[in-house]
Amino acid sequence: MGKSSRERLVRKLDLERFLAQIEPNPAPKAGLEQYTISEHVAAGILHLAAYVNGDVINKSVLDLGCGTGRLALGAAFLGASTVLGVDIDRAAVILAAKNSERAELKSATSWMVSDIDAVAGRFDTVLQNPPFGVQKRGADRKFLSKALEVGSTIYSLHNHPETDQRLFHRLKSPHGSILKVEPSSFIQRYVEERGGAVFAVYALLMRIPHMFDFHTKAKHEFIVDLYVIKRNA
Repeated sequence: MGKSSRERLVRKLDLERFLAQIEPNPAPKAGLEQYTISEHVAAGILHLAAYVNGDVINKSVLDLGCGTGRLALGAAFLGASTVLGVDIDRAAVILAAKNSERAELKSATSWMVSDIDAVAGRFDTVLQNPPFGVQKRGADRKFLSKALEVGSTIYSLHNHPETDQRLFHRLKSPHGSILKVEPSSFIQRYVEERGGAVFAVYALLMRIPHMFDFHTKAKHEFIVDLYVIKRNA
């Protein structure tokens, strides 16, 4: 696939092509809300983190709930100094390790099968696509708490709090792939109570294919919010 690209600016389209080659989970579990992040959304997050905010290249990166490694491997591809991916699903982590070998990024990445409670240490950047709490209410809060405990800057995806057709159509336009929005008052308060501050929030359009029996459409499109959070010194 390709080696770390820390020496050059990677075009977003090239990053999407790299991410599209990473094998997704062949048997996702609905109870864990294992929706593979689309390469379009993943590339948007990584490009913003790496080239706008300077939070990937030569940084230590943690991917909480890494699945098969799409965000983690994208960070390594862009030039993170070290990347750790953590997930409770053993099969997903085994596949993430295989994906890292195929991408020639085995030496830049480490993988851990564990509940995120076991994660300790300090990381420059945390990337996470946590459960949105559809199957288990409040599931995303656990991820936010851990990210604020171990990370300096956090990029965390959350469900957009309301149906917003105008925003939906703006995101579907050619120039609306990522748009700045206001934070949820609940998430903002939750972050501040745990020693963090919401730096910015961006809306993106997520597309997922039919994955589970309860899905009624061939594909589902919905708005997700990317929170960029800084831990207070």
